[in-house]
Amino acid sequence: MAFTINNLKDNNNVIIKEQLGGFTVIEYKEDLSSTTLSEAESNFYMSKSNMRNKQLMIEINNSEVMLSAGAMQYMVGNIEMTSGIKGVGGLMRNLMSSAATGTSAVKPLYKGTGTILLETTYKYLWLIDVDNDHIVMEDGLFLACETTLEIAVTARKNLSSAVLGGEGLFNLSAKGKGILALEAPIPAEEAVVVELKNDVLKVDGNFALMWSNTLDFTVEKSGKTRMGSAASGEGLVNVYRGTGMVWLAPLMQYSSGPGQIKGTVG
Repeated sequence: MAFTINNLKDNNNVIIKEQLGGFTVIEYKEDLSSTTLSEAESNFYMSKSNMRNKQLMIEINNSEVMLSAGAMQYMVGNIEMTSGIKGVGGLMRNLMSSAATGTSAVKPLYKGTGTILLETTYKYLWLIDVDNDHIVMEDGLFLACETTLEIAVTARKNLSSAVLGGEGLFNLSAKGKGILALEAPIPAEEAVVVELKNDVLKVDGNFALMWSNTLDFTVEKSGKTRMGSAASGEGLVNVYRGTGMVWLAPLMQYSSGPGQIKGTVG
């Protein structure tokens, strides 16, 4: 059994942005499918603004990957797709985690040998080599991963402060060793990484995209007193304490205060 995918990697309109293991990020220089003048004008300015279609290609060789539900565009080769749910108990656990994180209850598994192409996106694709680590992700970032990673639901360590700040109580996390692909609102080169060593990071807004599970994440008043918070002009802040790393998106557009999304870039 053999196959060849033509006019993809060898297309002059395609750039290979990044490759990690069997994961490849493809970027299309321009959208050549314009049929009207307004579409052509829009595509021109989007391209100049770095708003280009991107696509994740995953090549597996007698291995298995997990995708976000509905992410697959097409696949070639001897690949079997399953729901990844084992029995009624597994479905109930997935439904509970789905309700907690706001993600799909079904994250399909693809096993075998072949190539999988995911749906195109104008967002930015990050490839992360998780090396015996445990990373917590903001909601909606997960796109795909090797199943050598354990994708699980992580509860906030201070639930009362999360409720106070209008935050969700749970997040997805990736634990172990393997490749993780995220669909992010900013390019990876724009992210600021803060490394804490028994210290504290306070963030006014949901600018943190990922953080180490070793950190205590809470939502607190920006000042020790109500008067102090009022004087600072900021009511609540996201606080990360301990030892670990936090990935920040400084150019994201949020209104003041945790959980208040105003708009996103890309």
